[in-house]
Amino acid sequence: MTAVVGTSDLRRPAVLAAETAAVAAGYYAAGKLGLLRQLVVEGAIFTPIWPPSGVAVACLLILGLRCWAGIALGALLVILSLTSLSPSVVFNLAGNTAAPVCAYLMLRKVGFRNDLARLRDGLALVFLGALTAMLLSSTVGVGVLLVTDQLPAHAFWPVWLAWWVGDAMGVLIVTPVLLVVHAARRPPPLTRWKEAAGLAVIALGLIPLATNSRVSLLFLVYPLLIWSALRFQLAGSMLCALVTSVLATVAATDGVGPFAGLTRVEVMSKLQAFNGTMALTALLLSAVITEQRNTRRSVERACHELVEVLEHLTAGDAPYGRPPKGKDDGQPGGS
Repeated sequence: MTAVVGTSDLRRPAVLAAETAAVAAGYYAAGKLGLLRQLVVEGAIFTPIWPPSGVAVACLLILGLRCWAGIALGALLVILSLTSLSPSVVFNLAGNTAAPVCAYLMLRKVGFRNDLARLRDGLALVFLGALTAMLLSSTVGVGVLLVTDQLPAHAFWPVWLAWWVGDAMGVLIVTPVLLVVHAARRPPPLTRWKEAAGLAVIALGLIPLATNSRVSLLFLVYPLLIWSALRFQLAGSMLCALVTSVLATVAATDGVGPFAGLTRVEVMSKLQAFNGTMALTALLLSAVITEQRNTRRSVERACHELVEVLEHLTAGDAPYGRPPKGKDDGQPGGS
């Protein structure tokens, strides 16, 4: 018994260290991907979608608070890849770590479920995990730029808004996708694969057209979102939203398609408005559909159980194993 306990005690730190390293690596990789596409607002560089915020919230929801050190380490590596070590790095590191931790605590406080099978879960992720919690990281980050004279006072609000929306978009788009991937247990049947392949082919042809055409065709992605949400719920709608947001961000940073000829502020506003409404549509619509389907299955199950009880009663059998009337405890039946 002592040997077993000792082995278990040694295994826990090793597992924690492996989880910390994996979370840090995922955060850093997501940060490098996010930095591939940048926009400039009031002289400050920001990313329209900051994937590490979504990775951090998803890791906390899956692993719990014990992975906070991995988030901090990943954030430190991303910051050091952009600038040298300085006192301001500590504040940015604290903001980038505290924001997803606050998101996790608020979501758990309201009973959030990782399967996002209820409308309340989708609303909680939007308003608590994304919009509210990410206020912390954006305020700390832009505040540090202002205090260290790297940002003029008049540019505070535009840069703060861009930073906040970028962090929030990371949670809205990346976190649901990671939760879906983690919850996946078995592939869908072959008939669903055929429909999924057809949806993928249409999406890969329509989304690049909508995001690169000079004619305003961004609205064409919404029928795809509705189709994917109706048929594949969260997995389909959020993957479609992820692909669309990535291609829209590429078009915006390149200044092509519906973003051609716009000022930097107009590009930022149009891109963030499109990504935000699209992510909200995909997330909330899939949550509503999933909740309705689960409710219908519960009602069908209850009806099936009621039919079984009625069949037993009609046949003269006692439901739920109760003995027939007049034949309990050795008492004589009949007159």
